[in-house]
Amino acid sequence: MLKKKKTEVYALGQHISMSADKARRVIDQIRGRSYEETLMILELMPYRACYSIFKLVYSAAANASYNMGSNEVNLVISQAEVNEGSTRKKLKPRARGRSYPIKRSTCHITIVMKDISLDDEYVKVDSLKKPKWKNQYTAMAYHDMDSSEGIWDKK
Repeated sequence: MLKKKKTEVYALGQHISMSADKARRVIDQIRGRSYEETLMILELMPYRACYSIFKLVYSAAANASYNMGSNEVNLVISQAEVNEGSTRKKLKPRARGRSYPIKRSTCHITIVMKDISLDDEYVKVDSLKKPKWKNQYTAMAYHDMDSSEGIWDKK
């Protein structure tokens, strides 16, 4: 009897204190992208929701490496969704004994990652033909303008 190996893992963040619409703005940018590309995008975007989503993506990748033994290079975000959570309600006191309602919205974020090395739908990245110049060792040389000798160093 053969068992199909699980190819997906997820991370779930509940009751995150932000609007679902603000979180969806960021989630729409990362859906379907690879793990490494997602981390770069989230670090460079200027929104507050990026930090919470960054932690969830990182957690989903940790779940994949621990539970399935997956490599982070093979991970792709297959599903990402944001649902509205419960709303916290408070009353702010105003003049003449009145009150003003304050509603703090929350959201639930789910990140599902898929290991493309275990799935038959995707083409393996290593099987694609690489250009010949990528196989050779490439060194970057920097010229120090301040020094009088003009020494080049490789980094």
